[in-house]
Amino acid sequence: MIAVLSFVIATATAVAMGALVRRIAPAVGAVVPPRPDRWSTAPTPTMGGTAILLGTIAGFVVVGLATPTAAASSSAWAWVLLAALAMFVVGFYDDRLQLSPIAKLVASLVIGAFLVFALSGAEPAGALPPEYTLIGTIWFAGLCHAMNLLDNMDGLAAGVALIATAFLAALLSPSLGPMLVMLLVSLAGALAGFLYWNRPRARLFMGDCGSLFIGAMLAGASLVPIFNARVAFVSPAVLVVLILVVPLFDTAFVLVLRRLAGRKASKGGTDHVSHRLASLGFSERSAVRILYLFGLVGGLAAWAIQTWSAVEPMLPFVALFGVIVILIGIYLARVPAYNAQDFIALQKSSFAPFLKDLAFRWHAGQVMLDLVLIAVCYYVAYRLRFEGASLDPFLQYFLSTLPIVVGCKLTALLASGLYQRSWDTFGLRDVTAVIRGVGIGSLLTVGAVFYLYRGEGASRVVFVLDALLLAAAIIGTRVSFRAMNLVASSRNKKSRRVLVYGAGGYGRMLVREMRANAAWQMNPVGFIDDDPLKAHRWIVGVPVHGSIDQLEQVMRAYNVDEVLLSSPSINGNVEVRIREICAALNRPVRRLRMEIT
Repeated sequence: MIAVLSFVIATATAVAMGALVRRIAPAVGAVVPPRPDRWSTAPTPTMGGTAILLGTIAGFVVVGLATPTAAASSSAWAWVLLAALAMFVVGFYDDRLQLSPIAKLVASLVIGAFLVFALSGAEPAGALPPEYTLIGTIWFAGLCHAMNLLDNMDGLAAGVALIATAFLAALLSPSLGPMLVMLLVSLAGALAGFLYWNRPRARLFMGDCGSLFIGAMLAGASLVPIFNARVAFVSPAVLVVLILVVPLFDTAFVLVLRRLAGRKASKGGTDHVSHRLASLGFSERSAVRILYLFGLVGGLAAWAIQTWSAVEPMLPFVALFGVIVILIGIYLARVPAYNAQDFIALQKSSFAPFLKDLAFRWHAGQVMLDLVLIAVCYYVAYRLRFEGASLDPFLQYFLSTLPIVVGCKLTALLASGLYQRSWDTFGLRDVTAVIRGVGIGSLLTVGAVFYLYRGEGASRVVFVLDALLLAAAIIGTRVSFRAMNLVASSRNKKSRRVLVYGAGGYGRMLVREMRANAAWQMNPVGFIDDDPLKAHRWIVGVPVHGSIDQLEQVMRAYNVDEVLLSSPSINGNVEVRIREICAALNRPVRRLRMEIT
C-alpha cells in the first residue's frame, strides 16, 4: 500500500512540476532549438529533470515518514540518492554552462568512486577487491552517460528507464533493502509523470540534469546487489545487464560505429539505434515502442533466469539472447547514417584492404556467430539428452570434445560454401549448403571423437540433436535478415504502396525485388489477378485480393499509391480499363519491361 501511495505521489508531483518547468524554462532561456544532429524539429523547453528529481523525492518522503525505522536498517539508499543528486548538479551545470565531455566524464568517475567507497564501508575490513572498485566506478560513470546518450528521441529515455527501474525493484528487492526499493518505486512514479510531458511529440525535455540523475539512480541501485553478493559476482551482474540492455546496447552500438566512421564519440548525431529504426521507415512512435519492447524482453529474460536458474542452468538462454542482440546490431549497422559517410575512417586506413577482405569477403562476423552457435547447440544437446543430475558425469566429456566439435563444424561449413553467400538473398539453395555443411561436420565430429576416445562417453542421440539444433540455428540467423527486411519494408512510411497486377512469374519476381531492394522504396500491398484459382491466396507472402472487378475497391481500401503491370500479356481492353480506374483515382500506372539487348 505504501509503495502504491509513493508511486502516485511521485507521479502527481512530476506532472505538476513539469507544468511549472514548462512555464519557467523559456523565461530563463532553457529552451532547446532544432538542431541537425538532434531529432527534435521545434524549440522545446528543457530542464524537465527537475520535475523527475522533485517527484522522486516527494514520493520517497512519504515512505520515510511512514516507516522511520526502515531508514536505519541500511544506509545504501542514502548514498545512492546523494550520488544521484551530485550527478543532477553536474547535469544542471552542463545544461546551463555547457561543460566539456571530459569534465562530465571526470565528475561521474569521481562521484562513482565515492559511491563505491561508501557502499563498501569506510573500515579497512570492508574494503573491496581492486577489480570491484574499478569495475564499480567505471560502471557508474558508464551508465550515467549511457542514459544521457539514450535521451535522443521523445519519450525514449524516460520510458526505458521506467521499465528498467520496475524490474530492478521487483527482481532484486531482497538485496536492495526496503528503502532503496521504495526509492526506485518513487523514481518509477516520477518517470511516469514526466512521460506525460515527454511522450511524442514532446512538450518538455529532461535535459542532462534528468538523464544523468536517472543514470546515477539506476547505476547506484544496480551496484548494491552486486556488492552484497561478492561471492556470486556474476549472477546479479547478469541480471543487471539484461535489465539495462537498451542503454548498454545503444551506447556500445554508437561508440563502435562512430569510431569506425571516423567521428568523435562525444559528438552527437542521429545515428543511435532509435534513429536507424526510423531510417528503416518506422515512425518515431514505433521506434520508441520497439525499444520499450526490447527493454521489456531483457527484463523478462532476467526474471526467467532468476526463476529457473536453480532448476536448470540458463547459460544457453543467455547465449541465445546475446545472439539476438548481436544480430540486431549487425542489421542496424548496415542502415545508412551520417549522410552516407559511414566508415570513412575505415575506408581510408592503411589496413582497410585487409579488414575489408576479412569482414566482407570471408564474413568474419558470421564465422564468430557460428562459433557461438556451435558451442551453445552442442551444450543444449547434452542438456536435452542428460537431464538433471545425470549430466554431471558427462560434463567433462563435453568440455574435452568441444574443441573437436568446433573445429570440425567450422571446417565443414567453410567447405560447403556457406560463407560465400549473402544473408539478404538467403533461400532454398542456401539451406542446402547449411544442411550439407552441418551434415559433413557432424560426420567428421563423430569420426574424430570415436577415433580419439574410442566412443567412451559418446552418445549418438547427442550428435543427432546437435546436428538438428545447429542447422535450425544457422538457418534461423540467416533468415532473420530477410525477416527484418520484410518488417522494415512493410512499415516504411516513406515507401509507396504498390498494387501489382498479375501474380505470375513476372509479378512474383517483381515483389521479391521490392522486398530485397530498399532503395526502390516500394511496399507491395497485394496482387490483382484475373485467374480465379489464385483469388484470395497468398503468393510469395503477398495476398491476391481478386480480379479487375475488385481493383477500385482494393485501391481505396489499401490506399494504393500506384499500380504496376507485371506481364506483357496485360494489354488491350484490360489495360485500358485498368488505366481508366487509376486515372479516376489519380493514381499512376507503370509497366515492368524486360529487355535483353
